[in-house]
Amino acid sequence: MRRLFVAWLFLAACAARADAVDTLREFVRDVKSGRAAFTQTVTAADGQKKRSSSGSFEFQRPNRFRFAYAKPFEQLIVGDGLKVWIYDADLNQVSVRRMAQALGATPAALLAGAAPDQDFALQAQASQGGIDWVQAVPRAADSAVQAVRIGFRGKALAAVEIVDAFGQRSLLQFGEVAANVAIPEAAFRFVPPPGADVIEQ
Repeated sequence: MRRLFVAWLFLAACAARADAVDTLREFVRDVKSGRAAFTQTVTAADGQKKRSSSGSFEFQRPNRFRFAYAKPFEQLIVGDGLKVWIYDADLNQVSVRRMAQALGATPAALLAGAAPDQDFALQAQASQGGIDWVQAVPRAADSAVQAVRIGFRGKALAAVEIVDAFGQRSLLQFGEVAANVAIPEAAFRFVPPPGADVIEQ
């Protein structure tokens, strides 16, 4: 009887973990657009230094997204489907890369792309604090990201945690999440401000 109970617990745990991966796939399949507020905490590889920022996030599949950082410094990251634009307001500087070159195995590819299994190996992880986590490890050996964890509260996106190639950890926590909302096309267009330095990469 004890063995049957342990086996049942094991199967239940496996099913829960499979559901977490399914939730990500359903999110990619069913949520065509969305917006949210976010806070981001970046922790150094040694776990000591931390810095925080906040802003808003919008996306529309395929491959269009907008991260607008408001605090402590203004920065804008826009993917228009063809290119990714990064604008630093303090420096009045714009970096631009082709989408295929910039996106790859990145968190933006998971959130705004169309095929997570293509670029990532997905594995469900244990739930923590009411959030179901999925780990996504890039299939490309030369990725700038070690791993990404995507957290869902129910079916709603709750958090994304990124560990880069240097061991630095970034945690984005989302609030005010709205799925399948109408977002103006202008949100995903970027025109460099007058006088800005534009660096093509």
